[in-house]
Amino acid sequence: MKLKQNKKNEIKLEELPDAMTLSRVLGEVKYRERYLKTLKNTLFTLVTVAAVAVIMAMIWFPVLQIYGNSMTPSLSSGDTVVAIHTKNVSKGDMIAFYYNNKVLVKRVIATSGQWVNIDKDGTVRVDNKKIDETYLLKGEEAFGETNIELPYQVPDGKLFVMGDHRRISVDSRNTAVGTVSDEQLVGKLALRIWPLSRVKALN
Repeated sequence: MKLKQNKKNEIKLEELPDAMTLSRVLGEVKYRERYLKTLKNTLFTLVTVAAVAVIMAMIWFPVLQIYGNSMTPSLSSGDTVVAIHTKNVSKGDMIAFYYNNKVLVKRVIATSGQWVNIDKDGTVRVDNKKIDETYLLKGEEAFGETNIELPYQVPDGKLFVMGDHRRISVDSRNTAVGTVSDEQLVGKLALRIWPLSRVKALN
């Protein structure tokens, strides 16, 4: 208790909070402190997890935008696609790979050790068998920008790739691009996510 002097110079006793009230107030203060600390830690954890998730997504599921028309009609300029970071690719898969500080998208035509031959009319044969290219527009077969010696054997550890728009695509038919190594691979295309009207699983 403490003494307080009023205006009439009378000494008056003013009661202090009792022990129960002090304990309750102290408990509320400590609760707020624990709550703020927990909230801060939770937000930090969520931000960290989100950042790691974004980084992992960029590494394992890169999102790519298509530029140019070398893959029409399968892909068009402006399409956005998701790839899977893998080296396990097969004939017919669409892949993304690094080339001269750019990322190109083409289709796997042949793999290590196989022989590729292309007729003047654009018919493609792998190991002397004509491949079924249902993804091409009718009449789109073309010899295109070819300057390699045919028939051509794909080197060990390499992939022979071509664009679906054969008349304009510069690809493994030309030494300017050549075949694709494992080290160049970005991934195998899995899903087109834009435009929404053309969302589709790929490969």
